[in-house]
Amino acid sequence: MTTSQAETVYWRRLTAAPAPYPSAHQQAGHELDLLCSLILAAPAAAPAIEQLADHGHDQPEGALVLGALLHLAGHRDGSRFWWEFAAGGGSHTAASCLSLHHHSLGEPRDGDFWRSQAEQLARRPRPARRSPAVPRPLVPHAVRADLLARCQEGLDVRLPPRILAAIGQLPVDDDEDHGEVPRSHPDLVHWLAGA
Repeated sequence: MTTSQAETVYWRRLTAAPAPYPSAHQQAGHELDLLCSLILAAPAAAPAIEQLADHGHDQPEGALVLGALLHLAGHRDGSRFWWEFAAGGGSHTAASCLSLHHHSLGEPRDGDFWRSQAEQLARRPRPARRSPAVPRPLVPHAVRADLLARCQEGLDVRLPPRILAAIGQLPVDDDEDHGEVPRSHPDLVHWLAGA
């Protein structure tokens, strides 16, 4: 095989859609992992989560990012809490996460409700948002690349132990409906960058 043929095979494999999963809930789980990986890879992720830690209220973008981070760390109830907070603040992406979350659990009625909410929120005009002055990644490049590669290969998405340890430092609140819910901390971005 020549170098150009190998490159062609490589790019076809990289850009090919993964084969569908055998069940709708497995497919939804995979799509949620991919969406969360993309949320964490966005340049605005770190500033958004810092705003959530600094200001808390009226920060749906930060809540969306924290929900994605918690989902990939295995804190499913905590991620749902933050996505509900973000969807309540107008985030159609958070409502999409909730739709995929419920579909992945085999809860089509709740999943369909959140899909409808996502569509309604997406049609609303959005206020102009400032771009972060110095966009920086929330997690190291190697972690972002690994998350996306695992999604592409159809593998389980896992955060490395050092990232999980940083998330383990987050303060936790007890919520009547969601159980233990990790919340953001002003040093979270620093902890993740050092992980």
